[in-house]
Amino acid sequence: MNGVSGVNCTLEEVDRETESVKITIEGTSIDFESIEETISDCGAVIHSVDSVSAGKKLVEEVETPQDR
Repeated sequence: MNGVSGVNCTLEEVDRETESVKITIEGTSIDFESIEETISDCGAVIHSVDSVSAGKKLVEEVETPQDR
C-alpha cells in the first residue's frame, strides 16, 4: 500500500464473538481512509486510534508500570 513502510499485527484478545487485534502501521504518507477501507474489505472495523506519532524524531513507546 502506498505510503506504508511496515505493519505489525498482534492478536490481543479472543472471546466468543470478537477478536481484538492491535495493528501498528508505519510510513511517511499514511492515508487513513485507504487503511480503513482495506480493513473493512477484510471484514473488520476500527474501533479506536490510540496513538499517533509525528515529528522529525519519533519517540519509541516503552512499557511503564501503568501498563502492567
